[in-house]
Amino acid sequence: MGEYVDLYDENKQLTGERIFREKGKKSLTPKGKYTIVVIAFIINSEGKYLIQKTSTRKNGVWAFIGGHVKSGQTSVTAIKEEIFEEIGIDIDVNDIKLFKTYKYEDAFKDVYIINKDIDLNKVKLEKDEVEKVIYLTKEEIYDLIKNN
Repeated sequence: MGEYVDLYDENKQLTGERIFREKGKKSLTPKGKYTIVVIAFIINSEGKYLIQKTSTRKNGVWAFIGGHVKSGQTSVTAIKEEIFEEIGIDIDVNDIKLFKTYKYEDAFKDVYIINKDIDLNKVKLEKDEVEKVIYLTKEEIYDLIKNN
């Protein structure tokens, strides 16, 4: 089980190549090529961030919603799809704003900001990926990081 992801050059331009990424495993991206990963910071009107505890299969860690951009997808389409898949919330693309793109050894990471109040009672968790979601302040997130 898995999906194809497109490969990009060092300037984030499509190369026309793609690789198969097995679900739950790190991509084996060829040297000098890159994939794209997306992450969403969903911030409510109180300034708190939506954070999820991943499933046991994904090591039960606290994380933001995100994933890989599949072959043929745009980064924005990918983050919209990841949010819907993981928590069952359909986000309007006009609410998705690119915050910053980071370049790593084998991937670009597009970080998006979404200012939206999401009612946690309306969230539908993808149990294979997400155990629970909560809102936390920046300070509470820093505490999680400090305490592993």
